[in-house]
Amino acid sequence: MRDNSFLAERLDQIWKLLFPELERKNNVLIRFKGNWRNKFGHIKLLKSKDTEIAINGFFKNEVIPEYIIDLTIAHELIHYMHGFNSPHEKKYRHPHQGNIVNKELVKRGFGEMLRKEKEFIKNDWPGMVKENFPRRRSFRFF
Repeated sequence: MRDNSFLAERLDQIWKLLFPELERKNNVLIRFKGNWRNKFGHIKLLKSKDTEIAINGFFKNEVIPEYIIDLTIAHELIHYMHGFNSPHEKKYRHPHQGNIVNKELVKRGFGEMLRKEKEFIKNDWPGMVKENFPRRRSFRFF
């Protein structure tokens, strides 16, 4: 099983190798959080002014390919770079405006990973969701 120190190490490696020009203007924390069926991660500015990158807690499980985690980290770093939930100047009105995140990922060498992620989401993720995230039944009392 993967842990938060694994994530911190992956974040540092990705940042140094693929985002060397991106200034770390505040403390950036990364951790596994939640178990979501409909998202891989998110970025949030905390009250302390630190930035938190949260990665789907289900990704601790090693059935999830490592490239999915790396791509999710890079995706959130692009939001950070664009000023969403970070001290950087906001560059766009909306975080995914004009497919800017994927364009930036391709520019930084993640094109093949994006293709593989699309296949993973289509072929593998639905079965994992069905098996590991059963729908909650709501009961109505009259």
